[in-house]
Amino acid sequence: MNITSQIKQPIRDEMELFEKKFYESMSSKVALLNRITYYIVNRKGKQMRPMFVFLVAKMLSENNQVNERTYRGASVIELIHTATLVHDDVVDDSNRRRGFFSINALWKNKIAVLVGDYLLSKGLLLSIDNGDFDLLRIISVAVREMSEGELLQIEKARRLDIIEEVYFEIIRKKTATLIASCCALGAKSVSDDEVIVEKMRLFGELIGMAFQIKDDLFDYTDDAIGKPTGIDIKEQKMTLPLIYALNNCSSKEKSWCINSIKNHNKDKKRVKEVIQFVKDKNGLIYAEEKMIEFQQKAIELLQDFPHSPFKDSLTLMVNYVIDRKK
Repeated sequence: MNITSQIKQPIRDEMELFEKKFYESMSSKVALLNRITYYIVNRKGKQMRPMFVFLVAKMLSENNQVNERTYRGASVIELIHTATLVHDDVVDDSNRRRGFFSINALWKNKIAVLVGDYLLSKGLLLSIDNGDFDLLRIISVAVREMSEGELLQIEKARRLDIIEEVYFEIIRKKTATLIASCCALGAKSVSDDEVIVEKMRLFGELIGMAFQIKDDLFDYTDDAIGKPTGIDIKEQKMTLPLIYALNNCSSKEKSWCINSIKNHNKDKKRVKEVIQFVKDKNGLIYAEEKMIEFQQKAIELLQDFPHSPFKDSLTLMVNYVIDRKK
């Protein structure tokens, strides 16, 4: 059994029912929209976000049961997440998503933007129609923070002057906030205890931070596809290994590195040299240490909860985030 099936095991029934409810939540009277949403549902990824919602809810509820609010919370987060992915592909002019053609590649940008808007509104209405205003607040904060994180990254990438604190702020907003909201949603759907909801939000945030650093490391290591890709360097993205290397080198080396990223990022040889420079300056070792720090803090937050298959799966999930190969 692979690791994701293992993680999913205690919530298998909930995930099956969720898929039906999620598809229903996207339905429309417009045939074109239904064709597109059918395409989206049939190329789903690992579904980590709803898994977080259900595992947290089942771990916290008295009888290890979820309720309709849990299903709605999971559907809303997946609708919003899917909307942001559709919009991201338009912004990045990307033609592929998880090995499939993206919506904008098949139906062009205008339709992709409208589909993203439709999914966003469906998510909001699902909460409003059922009076889940507490859940809606959690999701709305996540959407705001994700937009701020993206814009902050764009602003800083132009100047290549990101310090570590700003980098952490970017990934907290861009990546971690969505996983944090999944865990907070799962908790809020079964508990009114704000201390526990906040604890689970923080748990999700810590996993999200570790998740993004792992993504950053893929650009420099041979794990993912057999060779370092240097895509982040080509796109002038300032990631943790690079930031550390730039902060721990001579001013001459720093000038060379920044000049390479700004003006020679399409030169394969130069990109390879930058990758080697980051490795030589222990950028990867430092980033790995930080990633493990976030992971350990997340594991610590789970210690207070009684032993259960759901807690075991969440622990597996935390470890999978930093052990995954892609």
